[in-house]
Amino acid sequence: MKVRAELDTTVVKNLGQTLRAISQDLRDEYLQPHETPWIIGFSGGKDSTLLAQLVFEMLLELAPRERRRTVHVVANDTLVESPVLARHLDTVLERMSKAVSPLRLPVKIAKTTPSLDHTFWVNLIGRGYPSPSRVFRWCTDRMKIKPTTQYIKDQVSVAGEAILLLGVRRTESTQRRRSVERYENGERLNPHNSLTGCKVYKPIVELDTDDVWQTLLQSSPPWGGSHRDLVTLYRNAGGAECPLVTDRSDAPSCGSNSSRFGCWTCTVVEKDKSAAAFVEAGYEDVEPLLEFRDWLKEIRERGDMRMATRRDGSLNFVGEGRLIPGPFTLEARREILRRLEEVQSEVEFPLIRPEEIEAIKQIWTNDFAEALKSDA
Repeated sequence: MKVRAELDTTVVKNLGQTLRAISQDLRDEYLQPHETPWIIGFSGGKDSTLLAQLVFEMLLELAPRERRRTVHVVANDTLVESPVLARHLDTVLERMSKAVSPLRLPVKIAKTTPSLDHTFWVNLIGRGYPSPSRVFRWCTDRMKIKPTTQYIKDQVSVAGEAILLLGVRRTESTQRRRSVERYENGERLNPHNSLTGCKVYKPIVELDTDDVWQTLLQSSPPWGGSHRDLVTLYRNAGGAECPLVTDRSDAPSCGSNSSRFGCWTCTVVEKDKSAAAFVEAGYEDVEPLLEFRDWLKEIRERGDMRMATRRDGSLNFVGEGRLIPGPFTLEARREILRRLEEVQSEVEFPLIRPEEIEAIKQIWTNDFAEALKSDA
């Protein structure tokens, strides 16, 4: 036992040294002689939470007159987030928003959402796009990448440049390690792969999962509350969160085979292990969503629910002349909306907004008019 205690002390000491080095690196970069804003990509998961906490703590250690650069904490809401995660994220963002003024921190809290034309339901129920798959993953770009990259572009437009802070870690996964190494240039800041004027900063890249949890469990967030709800969230989900995505090369991390919690509608994965774990943990409002998600995946494969032609009227053949069906039929779309509204009433949680229903019905009207014109 004595040997084990000495080992644990060494681990804590080394982690403490590592965290101090990260804090010093954050401080050094923040105090550089320019006004370039920071943008923290915040998913509400453990890694982005730790990153935000380290940045808040660093700012609090500075004299108020030294806090001259704006820090944006930016979350993305696809509008089909798991209700469990959505509630947690909203709670944390609200606490941050209320804390920044009393703490005299130059922090802005923002949440991006897809435009009405790019929401999940407008595309799936309105235009009839089949539920996303690995072959046709139409959701990530519209719902995640575009809203957040637009926010970053807006900051670049104002300031001339922006620095995106990401809570990615080399040991998170093989995919993440490759992504990290692909864009490393030996410098603290790396050019973003696709956003001109944006540089990427990865302060916690060398921490491992145990480091992250140990730090969170032994501390309280500067914005108030505790990390208890976050720990419970992970324990019940049995996995990790889908991270904020700002580049198509990062898209595989969204809808991967791991037990990630993100969009409750995700049909890219074969089984939603995270949602199933939430159901087992007693989250009753998740079960109807899981059943609806499984039904969406099932009807994607049914020929009677799909049109033969694509939306532009063309036929899509692959391989040995195999026809790839087009969008959901208008009858199928009506059925999906009807069932969705029933589930919404059951869970008493907003799943689709009135403006989306209005946009969907307008698309249906236009499609019906085009069909009449073609038949004439």
